[in-house]
Amino acid sequence: MTGQMCWLAGFGTGNKILHLREQPLKPWMPYTAFPQYRVPDLQVPGASKGWTTYQHLRQAGWTLVSTAQAYTKIAADSEVRSLVR
Repeated sequence: MTGQMCWLAGFGTGNKILHLREQPLKPWMPYTAFPQYRVPDLQVPGASKGWTTYQHLRQAGWTLVSTAQAYTKIAADSEVRSLVR
């Protein structure tokens, strides 16, 4: 199983954390929502949340999507949902 990864702003913080999705049409979710893929975080002050999970999934063949590309897609999806309502 390979999916996509992206570094997006965490909920309530300005810091980016790893987000995942198993399929391109699924929404981005924080890596913590996927216990089946999550690897324990480094216990180092200032370490990026999800870095060890990112390394593990990258070796497993997951694709990294740029933050800009992900935000463009999120905005487009949001616009489509507003038109459908």
